[in-house]
Amino acid sequence: MIDNNVEISIVIISWKMRDLLERCLKTIYDFTKDVTFEIIVVDNNSLDGTSEMIQNDYPEVRLIKNSENKGVAPARNQGISKTSGKYILILDADMELVENSIKQLYDFMESNPAAGIVGCKLVDKDFNLQFSCKRFPTITAFLFRRLEWIDSIKNSKTLKHHTMQDWDHNGIREVDYLIGACQFFRKEVVDKIGMYDDKIFYGPEDIDFCLRIWKAGWKVYYYPFTKIIHHEQRITKKNLFSKISMKHFAGIFYLYRKYNFRIKV
Repeated sequence: MIDNNVEISIVIISWKMRDLLERCLKTIYDFTKDVTFEIIVVDNNSLDGTSEMIQNDYPEVRLIKNSENKGVAPARNQGISKTSGKYILILDADMELVENSIKQLYDFMESNPAAGIVGCKLVDKDFNLQFSCKRFPTITAFLFRRLEWIDSIKNSKTLKHHTMQDWDHNGIREVDYLIGACQFFRKEVVDKIGMYDDKIFYGPEDIDFCLRIWKAGWKVYYYPFTKIIHHEQRITKKNLFSKISMKHFAGIFYLYRKYNFRIKV
């Protein structure tokens, strides 16, 4: 149900990121002006003081406490199910606002009814560009993303094409998909296509969601005129054989099976 008094519902899931989440929440409140919003945090059993920090310092935030790590898509869906705004903003807990980015994304969507979802420019702590909008991946591109530490793969045409390194990222553009660290979409989208596919524990749920938005008749946009710092954790690339990495690979395989190995509009 949409609450006319809430324009944007911000959903953040967190797992063992207490300090980063605290910074994220602080900067949302510091920089977000001229728009009404609510924040919903889903704590995936962090056991690091995350829930206590929110309860003590941000009592206005709606907190969902899980007794286990439910993964990304299922936890995001928990948060989405509690939203009341006209728009929903998915943010990772390791995001840091430096300007009124949320209002700019809101204004873009209000002015572009064909847009189902938009994401802004993401940068690292030194304000270097991160490749947050991408072309739908081939199986080879998926594999190469796990092996970026190898220079020949990092500089390959396959990977550069997938991550859109052939473009300067300085203009508004329709893109295949946006990474889940920042996805701003209409509540109407969820009403029509449903939420994230909760069969994906962690990984390509962002690809699946944007693909379904395209198939439903909306467009996916990259908006570069505001930026957010993304303190990217890259947990599956730090340990290729961890339990969560295995779940990530399982999600990739599931995605390809879901679309008969043809991920495209």
